[in-house]
Amino acid sequence: MITIAVCNQKGGCGKTTTSVNLSSCLASKGYKILLVDMDPQSHASLGVGIDIYKIERSMYNVLINQEIKLEEIICKTEVAGLDIAPATLSLSGVEIDLVNTIGREGVFKGCVNTLPPKYDFMIIDCPPSLSLLTVNALTAAQELLIPLQMQYYPMEGMKQLFKTVDIVTKRLNSNLNILGILPTLYDGRTNLCKDVLSGIKGYFKEKVFETIINDTIKLAEAPSAGKPINIYDAKSKGTEDYFKLTDEVLGRVRQKYGA
Repeated sequence: MITIAVCNQKGGCGKTTTSVNLSSCLASKGYKILLVDMDPQSHASLGVGIDIYKIERSMYNVLINQEIKLEEIICKTEVAGLDIAPATLSLSGVEIDLVNTIGREGVFKGCVNTLPPKYDFMIIDCPPSLSLLTVNALTAAQELLIPLQMQYYPMEGMKQLFKTVDIVTKRLNSNLNILGILPTLYDGRTNLCKDVLSGIKGYFKEKVFETIINDTIKLAEAPSAGKPINIYDAKSKGTEDYFKLTDEVLGRVRQKYGA
């Protein structure tokens, strides 16, 4: 199983949109996918149609109670091959509950190690902060996918994210690699988007995906329907963009792992 953390501490950059739609597109290509919602806002869970108010156990219970296995909370989605480990608002209390836990940065990794080998990919939707939940995700992941909104401030925020990644790779997870930086919310009509895209490609070079996620209304509508974009509107530009990303992710993964 290849584990990909989708992470950016800046909110509104398309992180959850990417987690949900990449997971769904991979599943549509025949892969077995586990989407893990590590964000107390629970948007990834909502985005695949989970009623978070009817869930008895979630990622919160798995992280604070070693007796509850990750496999026990997994829910099916309407997308064949796509399961989710859902989150609820209670996940916001994890940092307080784990404050005295030895090795608290690796609690989630321990949960992953108990999972039967039934999935090809695990996609982790991280919260929009560099919190203990994010560090847990990065400690368990092999690859990091960074959605980046095509504006100035999000680009500046990358400095803090890379500082955190550097600490994690040195102290907690030497196997963590950057799979790629994904340009999101792109509007080709504006000079700002064009300039920011040119800037990140010039600086990060091959780390930037060739795929660009365009800012479209269908991508904004799909979460309210509780559906990934390829289920909500199979012919939309958003679906086209995320299938392009899926192919590019698979290409990069095959180069590294032969998967």
